[in-house]
Amino acid sequence: ALMATVFAVPVAAPLSLLGARNLMRGSAATVAGYYAVRGFFNIFRSFEVLVVAIIFVTIVGIGPFAGVLGLFVHTVAVLGKLYSEQIESIDTGPLEAITATGASHLQTILYGVVPQIVNPFIAFTIYRWDVNVRMSIVVGFVGGGGIGQLLQQYTGLLQWNSVGTIALFTIVVVWTMDYASARIRERLM
Repeated sequence: ALMATVFAVPVAAPLSLLGARNLMRGSAATVAGYYAVRGFFNIFRSFEVLVVAIIFVTIVGIGPFAGVLGLFVHTVAVLGKLYSEQIESIDTGPLEAITATGASHLQTILYGVVPQIVNPFIAFTIYRWDVNVRMSIVVGFVGGGGIGQLLQQYTGLLQWNSVGTIALFTIVVVWTMDYASARIRERLM
């Protein structure tokens, strides 16, 4: 879950700039790029993580790598969509002011867009990491490795004490992550 989230953020962030309508106006090429990126987001968000993981299990085999790939692709699509919608809802005043000074398109993004999206991006990323932790158990259950695979083995062997321990451990991890993410957001915002 952590690897999928960490690797997905540097891919989703630049794609979100290409998937934001307010930044991709102008030429036919930029509009086509916008629709291509939005299409990617929509296609890979439409499949459940479990389905994507099963596809990767057939490609790379059973194990944690398939689970990470499944979570990675789905996370890129979800975060890209969330990030691009956040970019589309920014205040256009700073963009117009920076553009009026003669700034390049890159400078406009760095100084007009980025300051407005940092905090929401952090919040979305932490939330998606939380979702990925929970989804990694389900992905592991179908051959994606990790704790989900252990859960499947213990369930199949009727070792209910071990299943209960895994369930309790999962609850503790999710609560701990929720508490930590609240503290991180509190300090950053």
